[in-house]
Amino acid sequence: MELTHIEHIGIAVKNLDESIKYYEEILGLKCYAIEEVKDQKVKTAFFKIGQTKIELLESTDPDGPIGKYIEKKGEGIHHIAFHVNGISNALKEVSDKGIKLIDTKPRRGAEGLDIAFLHPKSTGGVLTELCEEKK
Repeated sequence: MELTHIEHIGIAVKNLDESIKYYEEILGLKCYAIEEVKDQKVKTAFFKIGQTKIELLESTDPDGPIGKYIEKKGEGIHHIAFHVNGISNALKEVSDKGIKLIDTKPRRGAEGLDIAFLHPKSTGGVLTELCEEKK
Protein backbone atom coordinates (compact mmCIF):
# COMPACT_ATOMS: atom_id res chain seq x y z
CA MET A 1 0.00 0.00 0.00
CA GLU A 2 1.33 3.41 -0.93
CA LEU A 3 0.26 6.20 1.44
CA THR A 4 1.33 9.60 0.13
CA HIS A 5 0.26 12.00 2.90
CA ILE A 6 -2.27 12.75 5.60
CA GLU A 7 -5.26 13.87 3.54
CA HIS A 8 -7.22 15.30 6.44
CA ILE A 9 -8.13 15.07 10.09
CA GLY A 10 -11.88 14.76 10.70
CA ILE A 11 -13.31 16.58 13.73
CA ALA A 12 -16.88 16.00 14.91
CA VAL A 13 -18.65 19.23 15.93
CA LYS A 14 -22.12 20.07 17.20
CA ASN A 15 -22.38 23.40 15.38
CA LEU A 16 -20.52 23.94 12.13
CA ASP A 17 -21.00 27.73 12.05
CA GLU A 18 -19.62 28.21 15.57
CA SER A 19 -16.71 25.89 14.88
CA ILE A 20 -15.85 27.66 11.62
CA LYS A 21 -15.62 30.94 13.57
CA TYR A 22 -13.01 29.40 15.91
CA TYR A 23 -10.83 28.14 13.06
CA GLU A 24 -11.11 31.42 11.14
CA GLU A 25 -11.15 34.08 13.87
CA ILE A 26 -8.85 32.48 16.43
CA LEU A 27 -6.54 30.25 14.38
CA GLY A 28 -6.57 32.43 11.25
CA LEU A 29 -7.40 29.62 8.83
CA LYS A 30 -9.81 30.11 5.92
CA CYS A 31 -12.77 27.82 5.30
CA TYR A 32 -12.55 27.09 1.59
CA ALA A 33 -15.48 24.70 1.15
CA ILE A 34 -18.71 23.64 2.82
CA GLU A 35 -20.44 20.54 1.51
CA GLU A 36 -23.25 18.22 2.53
CA VAL A 37 -22.75 14.49 2.01
CA LYS A 38 -26.35 13.31 2.21
CA ASP A 39 -25.75 9.56 2.29
CA GLN A 40 -23.43 10.02 5.29
CA LYS A 41 -25.87 12.45 6.99
CA VAL A 42 -23.16 15.04 7.47
CA LYS A 43 -22.29 18.60 6.55
CA THR A 44 -18.57 19.33 6.21
CA ALA A 45 -16.34 22.39 6.25
CA PHE A 46 -12.74 22.29 5.06
CA PHE A 47 -9.62 24.22 6.01
CA LYS A 48 -6.11 23.70 4.69
CA ILE A 49 -2.85 24.09 6.56
CA GLY A 50 0.21 23.11 4.57
CA GLN A 51 -0.66 19.98 2.61
CA THR A 52 -3.11 18.75 5.27
CA LYS A 53 -6.79 19.54 5.53
CA ILE A 54 -9.01 19.78 8.58
CA GLU A 55 -12.54 18.56 7.98
CA LEU A 56 -15.23 19.67 10.42
CA LEU A 57 -18.19 17.30 10.52
CA GLU A 58 -21.67 18.33 11.69
CA SER A 59 -24.42 15.71 11.74
CA THR A 60 -27.54 16.46 9.71
CA ASP A 61 -29.39 13.64 11.48
CA PRO A 62 -28.99 12.57 15.13
CA ASP A 63 -29.12 8.94 13.96
CA GLY A 64 -26.28 9.47 11.48
CA PRO A 65 -22.72 8.33 12.20
CA ILE A 66 -21.52 11.74 13.44
CA GLY A 67 -24.67 12.32 15.50
CA LYS A 68 -24.20 8.96 17.22
CA TYR A 69 -20.48 9.63 17.71
CA ILE A 70 -21.09 12.99 19.39
CA GLU A 71 -23.81 11.51 21.59
CA LYS A 72 -21.46 8.76 22.75
CA LYS A 73 -18.07 10.54 22.86
CA GLY A 74 -18.73 14.25 22.46
CA GLU A 75 -17.06 16.64 20.07
CA GLY A 76 -13.48 16.07 19.02
CA ILE A 77 -11.20 14.19 16.68
CA HIS A 78 -13.25 11.63 14.81
CA HIS A 79 -10.81 10.14 12.27
CA ILE A 80 -7.55 10.48 10.41
CA ALA A 81 -7.53 10.12 6.65
CA PHE A 82 -4.59 9.05 4.52
CA HIS A 83 -4.30 9.58 0.79
CA VAL A 84 -3.52 6.32 -0.95
CA ASN A 85 -2.71 5.40 -4.53
CA GLY A 86 -4.94 2.45 -5.51
CA ILE A 87 -7.65 2.44 -2.84
CA SER A 88 -9.24 -0.85 -3.96
CA ASN A 89 -5.90 -2.64 -3.82
CA ALA A 90 -5.15 -1.03 -0.44
CA LEU A 91 -8.45 -2.33 0.98
CA LYS A 92 -7.65 -5.84 -0.22
CA GLU A 93 -4.13 -5.63 1.20
CA VAL A 94 -5.20 -4.51 4.68
CA SER A 95 -8.07 -7.01 4.72
CA ASP A 96 -5.66 -9.80 3.80
CA LYS A 97 -3.55 -8.71 6.80
CA GLY A 98 -6.53 -9.15 9.13
CA ILE A 99 -7.79 -5.56 9.39
CA LYS A 100 -11.57 -5.32 9.75
CA LEU A 101 -13.11 -3.07 7.11
CA ILE A 102 -16.12 -0.80 7.53
CA ASP A 103 -16.19 -0.31 3.75
CA THR A 104 -15.27 -3.30 1.60
CA LYS A 105 -15.24 -1.11 -1.50
CA PRO A 106 -14.70 2.63 -1.99
CA ARG A 107 -17.63 5.05 -1.90
CA ARG A 108 -18.01 8.73 -2.68
CA GLY A 109 -16.97 11.14 0.04
CA ALA A 110 -16.67 14.90 0.38
CA GLU A 111 -14.71 16.78 -2.26
CA GLY A 112 -15.47 13.98 -4.73
CA LEU A 113 -12.90 11.62 -3.21
CA ASP A 114 -13.25 7.85 -3.18
CA ILE A 115 -13.13 6.87 0.50
CA ALA A 116 -13.21 3.78 2.68
CA PHE A 117 -12.96 3.34 6.45
CA LEU A 118 -11.02 0.77 8.47
CA HIS A 119 -12.63 -0.34 11.73
CA PRO A 120 -11.06 1.16 14.87
CA LYS A 121 -11.19 -2.23 16.60
CA SER A 122 -8.46 -3.30 14.16
CA THR A 123 -6.45 -0.07 14.12
CA GLY A 124 -5.58 0.60 17.74
CA GLY A 125 -8.78 2.52 18.40
CA VAL A 126 -8.27 5.08 15.62
CA LEU A 127 -10.96 5.32 12.94
CA THR A 128 -8.86 5.35 9.77
CA GLU A 129 -10.03 6.57 6.39
CA LEU A 130 -8.31 5.87 3.09
CA CYS A 131 -8.89 8.44 0.31
CA GLU A 132 -8.09 8.68 -3.37
CA GLU A 133 -9.04 11.16 -6.08
CA LYS A 134 -11.93 9.73 -8.06
CA LYS A 135 -10.79 8.35 -11.37
